[in-house]
Amino acid sequence: MAYDIVVLGGGSGGYACALRAAELGKSVALIERDKIGGTCLHRGCIPTKALLHSAEVADETRESESFGVMARFEGIDVQGVHAFKDKIVTRAWKGVQGLLKGAGVTIVEGEGRLVGANRIQVGSEVYEGRNLVLATGSAPKSLPGLEIDGQRVITSEHTLKMDRVPTSVIVLGGGVIGVELASVYRSFGAEVTIVEALPHLLPTEEESSSKLLERAFRRRGIKYELGVFFDGAKTTETGVVVTLANGKTLDAELLLVAVGRGAVSAGMGFEEQGITVERGAVVVDEHCQTSVPGVYAIGDLIPTLQLAHAGFAEGIMVAEHIAGLNPPPIDYAGVPRITYSDPEVASVGITSAQAAERGIEIVEQVYDLAGNPKSQILGTAGAVKVIAQKDGPVVGVHMVGRRIGELVTEGQLIYNWEALPAEVAQLIHAHPTQSEAVGEAMLALAGKPLHVHN
Repeated sequence: MAYDIVVLGGGSGGYACALRAAELGKSVALIERDKIGGTCLHRGCIPTKALLHSAEVADETRESESFGVMARFEGIDVQGVHAFKDKIVTRAWKGVQGLLKGAGVTIVEGEGRLVGANRIQVGSEVYEGRNLVLATGSAPKSLPGLEIDGQRVITSEHTLKMDRVPTSVIVLGGGVIGVELASVYRSFGAEVTIVEALPHLLPTEEESSSKLLERAFRRRGIKYELGVFFDGAKTTETGVVVTLANGKTLDAELLLVAVGRGAVSAGMGFEEQGITVERGAVVVDEHCQTSVPGVYAIGDLIPTLQLAHAGFAEGIMVAEHIAGLNPPPIDYAGVPRITYSDPEVASVGITSAQAAERGIEIVEQVYDLAGNPKSQILGTAGAVKVIAQKDGPVVGVHMVGRRIGELVTEGQLIYNWEALPAEVAQLIHAHPTQSEAVGEAMLALAGKPLHVHN
């Protein structure tokens, strides 16, 4: 069976590519071994954010008296939490399937393997494409010698099927996944300790954002061990004992391994067909083309941001590139990033450390949410930090606070349109909103602060 495009993998990047290609009049086959929607829809973005919303409701119920509302927190109904989560996932899954069918995309169920420069085999069938798009995604990683048993030592995917709230959890890894799930477990009532080998939680974020998150986690009772390596773990009858490289031991009911996700490329036939793979990830150019003409790779399979919306953008770009529309390459610094913990951490652009590495002279402004009435209504602490090139455009926006992720879209527009602080300062932000925090930071950076103490 021959098609204009055959896409291997129906996750965020894969189905976005299939939809856009179909819109452009291409015949498309989309091969998926599990469920359309991939990691994001079924094991990542959507279900974890549903858990985080349940966690937010639990916290707000505990704190309701401070808002003048009499309510009583009686505990977590784990099955009820899963029912809420699964309802959201199922609805989104059916919606994506409907979009693909409506667009005329042929959906092939089964495990595909590359068997030629333009052929993918699924079972006894071979699907031929004038162009192939590889979008096989990622899977949770572990550390050498650390066995995931799904009982005492688990990954984020096991968390989505938990049958109880554990009394205590050690989270190995202080990146996005570890921080978000630490936040969930703490809100659900567990004692939580995060172990991170680097000096800060969310080590790729602006350092001041990481410090604000660490302060907030301390107030919430979330413990952490920073700048120390994991040495080993032993399971016991009641839980797991973790040993750190400095000799310290920690014990808990569960060990959640959140040390990142690795590309799914082994055994897929990629290297046999001449595709360059480095450390498990497929190497591509700025338009996601592999070393084999006519074969592209997108999403978590390539060494770019492991974000669903980055995958969407890559899928769309590849479909348009195949169709000859000459789309511009993606500026990955301009892709918004959000950690949906409590508080949330959001950013777009570069950090001050990255600016220094690149020799960019910058000016900075921090607006504390203590001066933002809407943030005070929500009961959140945090800040908005804006970084601009001296006498030039904004190059980074970094934010911490409850629900602050909703503001990153404005930051994305500011960064990607290379706006000057003075230009943004002319814009009027609605009052009272958290978005005013961005406006206030820009006013101050433009030399005309309003509600800012200098």
